[in-house]
Amino acid sequence: MKRRTKAIMAIMVFCVLMSGCADVVPYQMSTEPELVGFWHGLWHGMILPFAWLCSLFSDSISIYAVYNNGDWYDFGFILGCGALSSSASSSCNSNKRGR
Repeated sequence: MKRRTKAIMAIMVFCVLMSGCADVVPYQMSTEPELVGFWHGLWHGMILPFAWLCSLFSDSISIYAVYNNGDWYDFGFILGCGALSSSASSSCNSNKRGR
């Protein structure tokens, strides 16, 4: 039971630490937005779970940048989401083999 409690606590600490990575645009910058491209899309895709969780509690957090440059941002966003999900699935598969 102690092992499970430690694992849950570690996950909670990790989530709190990663929530600090959420991308925020101050109001002054939003009036004259600079278009973001591939690298921002990649980053936003990788922090998607944390940004989504934070967006449930705050209206000022968004999971997708509306001031993007189009296709390159979308491509980076999809790659970021895919990188996160593929690393999670490979971790699950390696745990099943170890049993």
